[in-house]
Amino acid sequence: MQQPRPSAGRPSGRREAGPSGGRDAGDPDAGRLALLLDSAFLLLLAAALSRFLTHHPDSPWVPWVIGLSAALAVAQPAASWSDHRRPAPPGRPRRWPSALVVALWVVLVLLAPSFAWCAVPLIYTALRALPAKAAIPLVAALTLLVVIAEIRLPGTADATLVLLPPTVAALATGVFLFMTRQAARQRALIADLVRTRRELAATERREGTLAERERLAMEIHDTLAQGLSSQQMLLQAADRTWEADPATARSHVRTAAEVAARNLAEARRFVHDLAPAELADGGTLDRALRALAERESAESGLPVRFHLDGAPVPLPTAVQSALLRIAQGALANVREHAGASAAAITLSFLGDQAVLDIADDGRGFDPSPEDLRPAGGARGYGLPAMRARLRQLGGTLTVESTPGEGTVVSAAIPLEHR
Repeated sequence: MQQPRPSAGRPSGRREAGPSGGRDAGDPDAGRLALLLDSAFLLLLAAALSRFLTHHPDSPWVPWVIGLSAALAVAQPAASWSDHRRPAPPGRPRRWPSALVVALWVVLVLLAPSFAWCAVPLIYTALRALPAKAAIPLVAALTLLVVIAEIRLPGTADATLVLLPPTVAALATGVFLFMTRQAARQRALIADLVRTRRELAATERREGTLAERERLAMEIHDTLAQGLSSQQMLLQAADRTWEADPATARSHVRTAAEVAARNLAEARRFVHDLAPAELADGGTLDRALRALAERESAESGLPVRFHLDGAPVPLPTAVQSALLRIAQGALANVREHAGASAAAITLSFLGDQAVLDIADDGRGFDPSPEDLRPAGGARGYGLPAMRARLRQLGGTLTVESTPGEGTVVSAAIPLEHR
């Protein structure tokens, strides 16, 4: 079953390891941000250590402060490198590297309050490495410790020290969370767009495959199927007259061979999506239809006449091919189903459209939608195939028939844009 897509404004259902989503591995911008935070932390750490040694050179805590500073200078970049290069699985962040860094820093602040300002890069590191529900309480605790450390500094009693660190921390946290959530929404939107593009490409491929299948089905119906039907009829006639009239039988066989050769050429042409052989080398539609009428009369014994109405105008190859195939299919229907004694092909140029009419005096039928639907097997495909051809060219197909009074199949294609 197809899974529902995430909305464009909401990340997918995967749990995120932190505001950054645990997807920083391989991201050059994330790597540069981590380097910037580590550099800022080391600079603040060095400045705080220098201030402590300058103002408290005789303090008994000097060895501890120096040792803890060195340990922190190693632990913070190592933890940052580990989180960036080997991010934790979504929903399971590694807390021990951050916890170790925070623990070392807390001890340093308790020994020397001047190390409190190292909390700024630590806040950003916590927000990047931990989920919001764990990062926000940690940021609040770090901020409280900074306020306590500032108050402990001698000669710095000021109400601003109580308000400034929480304000800065809240502003930094809010902006950081907003930006990371926006980034998550953008990632979800991009993923949705990429998925939609892939689905669209797959749909286009399927539609192209179906269109090619429909083209081949129409070509096979209008060429090979009709040719095979003619060959069968001719060979059956030859078999019936083989003993009584060998000359006529041989004539039928030769005609069947000609039909087979012509169908073979047509098969090769439509496999390569070429125009019908009758229209190759500058052939015109009216000549091709006239030749079709003469060939049908000679091969099937059904008299077919051709009539041209109006002055011919140049037509695109696709239009000529479609009308010729429709004429071939309509005559095949007349030959196989109508029981007609005569048929006529009329090509009319009416100024704004080209109209092809194929009429017969056969038994006719009721042209209701039920009778025009494709039936099982090869039967019933002709009229739907004609409609499909005309639909691709903006044309229409009309069928007029009455039982016992013949049938007229009319194909019209507009010329105003041709």
